[in-house]
Amino acid sequence: MKTSINSDFFYHMYPLGMCGAPERNDFSSPAGNGLIRVCDQIPHLKTLGISAVYLGPLFESTAHGYDTLDYYHVDRRLGTNEDLKKLIARFHENGISVVLDGVFNHTGRDFFAFRDLQEKGESSIYRSWFLNVDFGKRSPAGDRFSYEGWSGHYDLVKLNTSNKAVREHLFGAVKCWIEDFGIDGIRLDAADVLEGSFMDSLAAFCVSLKPDFWLLGEVVHGDYRTWTNENRLDSVTNYEVYKGLWSSLNDANFFEIAWSLNRQSGPEGIYRHLSLYNFVDNHDVNRVASLLKKQSHLFPLYGMLFTIPGIPSLYYGSEWGFRGEKKNGSDAEMRPALSFIPDTCKPAVDSVALEKAIQTFARIRREHPALQKGTYRQVHVSSEQFVFLRREGDEQILVAVNAADANATLTAPIGEWTGSDSSWKDALEGQSVFKGSGGKLTIMIPASWLRILVRIRN
Repeated sequence: MKTSINSDFFYHMYPLGMCGAPERNDFSSPAGNGLIRVCDQIPHLKTLGISAVYLGPLFESTAHGYDTLDYYHVDRRLGTNEDLKKLIARFHENGISVVLDGVFNHTGRDFFAFRDLQEKGESSIYRSWFLNVDFGKRSPAGDRFSYEGWSGHYDLVKLNTSNKAVREHLFGAVKCWIEDFGIDGIRLDAADVLEGSFMDSLAAFCVSLKPDFWLLGEVVHGDYRTWTNENRLDSVTNYEVYKGLWSSLNDANFFEIAWSLNRQSGPEGIYRHLSLYNFVDNHDVNRVASLLKKQSHLFPLYGMLFTIPGIPSLYYGSEWGFRGEKKNGSDAEMRPALSFIPDTCKPAVDSVALEKAIQTFARIRREHPALQKGTYRQVHVSSEQFVFLRREGDEQILVAVNAADANATLTAPIGEWTGSDSSWKDALEGQSVFKGSGGKLTIMIPASWLRILVRIRN
């Protein structure tokens, strides 16, 4: 495991949207300057406490970036290869690791090998590069052959990743990304449907070039252990916890997220030795500010994101409470340009207060190993209150969350893990000290807020 990234705080950017790139590539316009402008965001990222960035698809594509046509050249709508080198160098100068999107499950219809197949038909040497090509049928897109599209989307043509030439082409691109651009990791798009042997070979290849290289897989459903092991991926997207975090708040039902976290990371948790990639929104799902029924819940939501087991990730603009939903099949609201935020996406919460809270949560996590890699135990669960304990070595931290509209006072039974008497200081409010007695601790938690209590060592 690459512990340097497994303890990081990620910032997720979707550059084509964030930089206001045209929706479609005309393949003739001069290079844009989007990647150079991303450099301007680095001071903001440093203020937030970011230590790693995940950059969405950057390579030449027809539309949204996941329909790649050239794995070796940056999308002209964003800039040039030299621009990407400069951007990554700037990130590294500021102590920020860089993870790029690797879209290896499928290509766009403008990919050179697919164009050759369209032109030459059965005589194309690239016929075997794609899955289930059948010249006895026509494709829904009008081709004189049928083929497999990702999840039924025929603008995304599935690659045959067991084909030796396909692997050589993709691995050659990865070598370029590592050796020429200096990236630190790859997020594998659609990892849940990628061939296992392909991922194993890719992992071995990456580590041969850069021993501490980090691989993240996009996995929506399934047993995360299928993808995370020393020979495959380091982490996967934790969609189970993503859903539980916001829906527990909406439903006044902390039992949902508590069940998931205990199943994953509790004393008998099936993923307790993994660092899963946690998030509350991304480029594929509605912004969490649009999902929550109460905007005040953004504060305990992000408080939990930074204190539960795993790697926290923040989607660009969400630190200010940006809203955004998929509408009429379009993801545009979820991927807005920072230079122009539609009125429907503007925050309905105090943006300054939310950003400051996230800065504070990130700082506290960075200062306390127990929040980065500590064990996890549940102490108290009720409809609107949730208390859990993180521990690493001699450090113990109690996190107490209150989703109610009023202050809440509860008594947590902690003696089993902390002893009869103990004192705790709130990392969020340095003057607040709570004293346990008889193995119990009484805590007052402000409305729609949390306590992050650090045990005071005797």
